[in-house]
Amino acid sequence: MIAKTENEIKNLRAGGKLLGHVLRELSALVAPGVTTASLDLAAEKMIREGGGMPAFLNYLPDGAAYPYPATLCVSINEEVVHGIPSVDRILKNGDMVSLDLGLSYNGYFVDSARTLCVGEGDATAKKLIEATKEATMAGIKTARVGNRVGDIGAAIEEVAKKYHFAVVEDLGGHAVGKAVHEHPYIPNEGVPGTGERLSEGLVIAIEPMLAEGKGAITLMEDEWTYRMRDKKRCAHVEHTIIITKKGPEILTA
Repeated sequence: MIAKTENEIKNLRAGGKLLGHVLRELSALVAPGVTTASLDLAAEKMIREGGGMPAFLNYLPDGAAYPYPATLCVSINEEVVHGIPSVDRILKNGDMVSLDLGLSYNGYFVDSARTLCVGEGDATAKKLIEATKEATMAGIKTARVGNRVGDIGAAIEEVAKKYHFAVVEDLGGHAVGKAVHEHPYIPNEGVPGTGERLSEGLVIAIEPMLAEGKGAITLMEDEWTYRMRDKKRCAHVEHTIIITKKGPEILTA
């Protein structure tokens, strides 16, 4: 979607502001002993109270066996994305947890994710999270009019290599706006100067996923959750941005 009208931008900004607020509030709830189901319920309540609608709840993309059954994706340790909340999943001290959340506001979609340590995280976990944050900002900085999607991927990959982490394979960012996922796909590795050109008004979700081990993933039995094949931990950080003449504007900060 090319969001050019003032009304479109206004709604995207409002949705992004709400999503940023909800993720901050959810992060404050993360603690040992908390169930992932309780985080999901809190997310839905805050989105609806803020005038938004959950984007992931009952979402059925092409190829999915059944609709996603929750508002929030909660992925723990070696799980990369789409972890389904449950009353049986209880956060433990030292876990790494990714909170991935999308919402629509007046019909306009935004998407964001963050990874944090539960209680006291170890040094490697903290380094992995900080590296993924840095990779996200490097990708965002590169998202300028006239650049290409390969430039974003190359910037992310460069940060991963600097910290000796792997880029998670087969997953990446995407355009967003009138739907949860839109074209083009935004890779987390790439060659500068290649791929589709970025244009003014394009709204994209940039979401690096970096891992301790190798980059290969596998789909779990629930047919939604992806985890690292080698069961090493990973981190996921995501922001929705709009590309303007002046540069990228983060909508979900």
